[in-house]
Amino acid sequence: MNLTSITPHRLLALIAVSGIGMLAFGLYLQHVVGLNPCPMCIVQRYALIGVVLVAAVGWRLRGWGLAASGVLLALVSGFGGFTAARQSWLQWYPPEIVTCGRDFYGMVENFPINRAIPMIFKGSGDCTKIDWTFLGGSIANWSFVCFVAFGLLGLWVALKSRQPAA
Repeated sequence: MNLTSITPHRLLALIAVSGIGMLAFGLYLQHVVGLNPCPMCIVQRYALIGVVLVAAVGWRLRGWGLAASGVLLALVSGFGGFTAARQSWLQWYPPEIVTCGRDFYGMVENFPINRAIPMIFKGSGDCTKIDWTFLGGSIANWSFVCFVAFGLLGLWVALKSRQPAA
């Protein structure tokens, strides 16, 4: 397969599979390695779920639906990229007082279960803490790169799907 054989449909399928892989890796880091996600990490996960859903649905569409899914993919990716950029900024320039969230056990011990459950889904780690790096980039840095790539590819899908077939 060469680069000219990449169609918008194949690209959306690849984006969906890549997003699922990223979500699986995040869950691996959380449940196997033991890293606690912070509230911004949770928001980025939701944005990534949105990217996967939009790409998976767009993979089956044609015409204007395909173009709309490309634009929507770019918007959802932009939201995730903004959150990842903000977290990267906080990691590079941490505030003096960290107010990112409470730890899991502190929430369960100090709050009734009806208040603790929503707090658990908000994340419990410190948004400024860098627990894992790859090639010098934190999880938030790599997340930003991926969201930007997904957004640009979404715009490419939108433009390519509206061009007449050659």
